[in-house]
Amino acid sequence: MPRIEFYVLSSSDTTGRLRAACQLALKAWSAGMPVFVRGSDAAQCSELDELLWTFKAERFVPHDLHQEAPLSPVVVGVDDAPSAEQGVLINLGSSLSPHVERFSRIIEIVNRQPELLNACRENFRTYRQRGYDPQRVEL
Repeated sequence: MPRIEFYVLSSSDTTGRLRAACQLALKAWSAGMPVFVRGSDAAQCSELDELLWTFKAERFVPHDLHQEAPLSPVVVGVDDAPSAEQGVLINLGSSLSPHVERFSRIIEIVNRQPELLNACRENFRTYRQRGYDPQRVEL
């Protein structure tokens, strides 16, 4: 059963949420875990792809979009099935991934945008209804 955490940011800044996803992807990859960053749509995936190249000048995060290289250490996609089992899912989508069971850890990144807060609250309830024990982490 995956470990599920909701990382709560103190602002409503969209860019801060994407930067947090990049930081968490770097940390998980550095720990040897395969990472799947789930964007809300293709445009957000492209934005994440660009940000992963530039957010840390002194570090390289080996990543690709799922359709280009699904076996990269860090993969960015939407509802694609992960190629690696038991990795980390960083969910930026407003709903649950259809592949929850394929990950050992799931991170949902929440900021103070009202519509995102409501979607994440619903995700939290859905995880509980499915028998998971999601945890809240303040950043």
